[in-house]
Amino acid sequence: MKFGVQMFPTDYAIQPVELAKAVEDKGFESLFFPEHTHIPTSRKTPWPGGAELPNQYRHTHDPFVALGAAAAVTSRIMLGTGICLVIQRDPITLAKEVASLDFISNGRFIFGIGGGWNEDEMNNHGTKYSLRWKILRERILAMKQIWTNEEAEFHGEFVDFDPIWSWPKPKQQPHPPILVGGSGARTLERVMEYGDGWMPIGGRASDLGDRVKELRSLEKEAGKEPVPVSIFGCPPDPGAIQEYAGMGVDRVIFGMPDAEADVVLPRLDRCMEAAKASGVAVG
Repeated sequence: MKFGVQMFPTDYAIQPVELAKAVEDKGFESLFFPEHTHIPTSRKTPWPGGAELPNQYRHTHDPFVALGAAAAVTSRIMLGTGICLVIQRDPITLAKEVASLDFISNGRFIFGIGGGWNEDEMNNHGTKYSLRWKILRERILAMKQIWTNEEAEFHGEFVDFDPIWSWPKPKQQPHPPILVGGSGARTLERVMEYGDGWMPIGGRASDLGDRVKELRSLEKEAGKEPVPVSIFGCPPDPGAIQEYAGMGVDRVIFGMPDAEADVVLPRLDRCMEAAKASGVAVG
């Protein structure tokens, strides 16, 4: 099993450079940053995690800038978005951001993606909530064309462009792994079509073991190799790690608070201690 870390990289917490160095020095495999471009003051859309929206959602750095800084001071850890709101980004620009970060980091980028939950936020970007997954699908398929072709073109309902040139190409071939977030009814279908892995949030997929079995069955029927399953937001609990391992999870990602180094660094130590105490082999 692989052990990763995720944190909202805010302007008031431990900064990406210091965090990335610590994550690598302490032996973790990966570091993930989420994103929210902004939070509408209307607050019409309920937060899925509870009643009060945490302050971190309003203060997070752009993930590609933060991960670029992390890439500059590390050499081993994988660097991922957890998740990137593809529906709020231009696909041609995003394809270049992904390729640039993967190239600069020497092939260490993981592209975690999701449909998002904040309807008001995506409306401000011109995305209709009910169409978000259809838009995401086309943008991912279009970006794959850009990453893998010298002259790329795409013609769909939401993305449409004639042949273009765009370099650099990603270091990882054919492109960085795409981890599809979520645990809805059609999530595994999306993983099968355009994903290279599944990344549900820990605690929100109560039937996780059954869903992993379902994914393996779908892969077998389609003649595809098994893709990795990553749990986003695992507590520093050896028992939880053992349970996830028993379900066939390949990576657990520990959540860090949006706090200063004196809080985050000891928690990193506790998470690594839990990983070692679980007895699960490090992959």
